[in-house]
Amino acid sequence: MPATRVLTGITTSGTPHLGNYAGAIRPAIAASRRPGVESFYFLADYHALIKVQDPARVQRSTLEIAASWLACGLAPDKVWFYRQSDIPEIPELTWLLTCVAGKGLLNRAHAYKAAVDKNREAGEDDDAGVSAGLFMYPVLMAADILMFKAHSVPVGRDQIQHIEMARDFGARFNHLYGEHFVLPEAAIEENVATLPGLDGRKMSKSYDNTIPLFAPRAELKKLIFSIVTDSRAPGEPKDTEGSALFQLHQAFSTPEQSAAFARAFAEGIGWGDAKQALFERIDAEVAPMREKYEALMAKPIEIEAILREGAIKARKIATPLLAELRHAVGLRDLREQVVVAKAAKAKVAMPQFKQYREADGRFHFKLVAADGRELLLGLGHASPREAGQAIARLKADAGAGLREGAGRVVQLGEDALGELAADAALEDIVAALAAFVEEGA
Repeated sequence: MPATRVLTGITTSGTPHLGNYAGAIRPAIAASRRPGVESFYFLADYHALIKVQDPARVQRSTLEIAASWLACGLAPDKVWFYRQSDIPEIPELTWLLTCVAGKGLLNRAHAYKAAVDKNREAGEDDDAGVSAGLFMYPVLMAADILMFKAHSVPVGRDQIQHIEMARDFGARFNHLYGEHFVLPEAAIEENVATLPGLDGRKMSKSYDNTIPLFAPRAELKKLIFSIVTDSRAPGEPKDTEGSALFQLHQAFSTPEQSAAFARAFAEGIGWGDAKQALFERIDAEVAPMREKYEALMAKPIEIEAILREGAIKARKIATPLLAELRHAVGLRDLREQVVVAKAAKAKVAMPQFKQYREADGRFHFKLVAADGRELLLGLGHASPREAGQAIARLKADAGAGLREGAGRVVQLGEDALGELAADAALEDIVAALAAFVEEGA
């Protein structure tokens, strides 16, 4: 079974904090070790330029983030770990996709809409302060994903739109120029750890309430002891519900350790003792990684070498695909002769597989004859990928082994693939599939 490609981007606009570690870095590194998975992690420094116009900040953030992921256990020889700006094929693909991307769709991108809404509330022009980069960044994001034919992109529920747009741009390109892109699926992260910050709100750079992941030990303790608590004295029972201290402790403890901390809350542990326990728990996990981080930060040349090696590895995929795409759109060597006969053949009507999603959320396909008649109505699948795999089986076997079962069900071996459309016969399906073979599709 082919490996599943999973792709994750990390914007280089800030310093990693405990929330980033628990919610993204730690689970992503664990996922990269699963068998049957090809993991792609890239430092999205082009994306950072939309938010940050401080060159030193972008450079420093790139170093800090790369060092953090490596210190936390990411194995660059087992994954694809690279810097976005080291892949020149990415901006070129962005332009190719820009030429098929609908402006109306980009108008509905969440980031752009939010900027417009903010301007309208302030009585400003819709596009005041909005750069073309902000408006177009969904296309850049699509290029990041489509370039490496990612099957799955882990996102929060509020980021699904990014994947939907990537699918739309990829599908439009495929429709115009042939099947070149895998259409990605969003892997919804329902249980992403969201940690509270110093003030009890979500830990975020926007709130200036973060605890840097690799803050020196003394600073880490100082920050933890500054977490806001209520006025309950030692001996008074304390609630774990809504407690920033408890939530942070839970993210760094085993179920047994967490249960013991909950009992201490019920027994009235003093806030100072609770903060000391939290500090010791977090530091126990972070300290070994902090040592690695500090060693890496002291040797930026080593991180640079790792990222460059990662770019070489990534470009082994990107370069040939971009060459294929350039040829597909007509950016070709003029010495190549256009074969008229082949062009004429391409205009001949062909059978088609059409994929669509029903109201129940399942993904279907149908085989349509060259004259537009429906021949085969595929079964519903849980994902577009599964539907695509069923289509691939039909094409690969070219109709061999197909049989009609009870209720006009079309089977391949013991597997039901769909049912005959009205007025269609099994022979019609076999003939259509043979046409794909002749065409080389």
